[in-house]
Amino acid sequence: MKIALIGNGAIAQYVQRGLEHRPHSIEAILMRPARVVEEPDLFVGSVRDLRDDLDLVIDCAGHAALAAHGPAILARGIDLLTISLGALADESLHQTLEAAARTGGAKLHLASGAIGALDCLQAARVGQLDQVTYVGRKPPAGWAGSPAEDKIDLSALTAGAQTHFEGTAREAALAYPKNANVAAAVALAGLGFDNTSVRLIADAGVSANIHEVEAKGDFGSFAFQISGQSLPDNPRSSALAAMSVISKIDTLNAAIAL
Repeated sequence: MKIALIGNGAIAQYVQRGLEHRPHSIEAILMRPARVVEEPDLFVGSVRDLRDDLDLVIDCAGHAALAAHGPAILARGIDLLTISLGALADESLHQTLEAAARTGGAKLHLASGAIGALDCLQAARVGQLDQVTYVGRKPPAGWAGSPAEDKIDLSALTAGAQTHFEGTAREAALAYPKNANVAAAVALAGLGFDNTSVRLIADAGVSANIHEVEAKGDFGSFAFQISGQSLPDNPRSSALAAMSVISKIDTLNAAIAL
């Protein structure tokens, strides 16, 4: 496949390294116009500068980038893969992206990100899915720069745990755009943004980011937990989120896919 990336941060660079060992080529990296001068042969500053024969664009740059570039990419008929699932909590953006995809005959693919068990949720919602809860637990420092700072003193939390958010997945994704992509993934796989319960916790007793999903329905019940590590290049970026992008590309390119 001929691929372009949005962004050049830790996740984008992981993807670039992963694609080196696969039968794909990176044709362009969409960056802010000021960055294009750094590597003009590869970096581009506008969707208009992307080639027409691209098979896929991968958004590795966050919610704002998906909102800024996603509709134009999809309307051009180019498939888009994003890790910015939390951005879809904005109903207006969700509708805009869907309309652009239909106009261009393209698809918006969602990478699973830092959480698993989504296939189980998708299967469970075919029947009666009664309850889905997501709990995100991180060390206090992991919530730096988020609204958690306005609710608890993160630097003073040296023992125990404190909940700083309880609400729906939509509320979590909109309030914590850099921290709630996992909550959004759970919501999209299961009961939706408004019917998925979310609790976010600062826990001085953990050193990794811990994601927990519980669900009940006609199928029975399940509880899933994962303790995720960050990328060495950026402690704020999930290693599994980066891996999920490569996994999704492999699935899209496979003759037989699970």
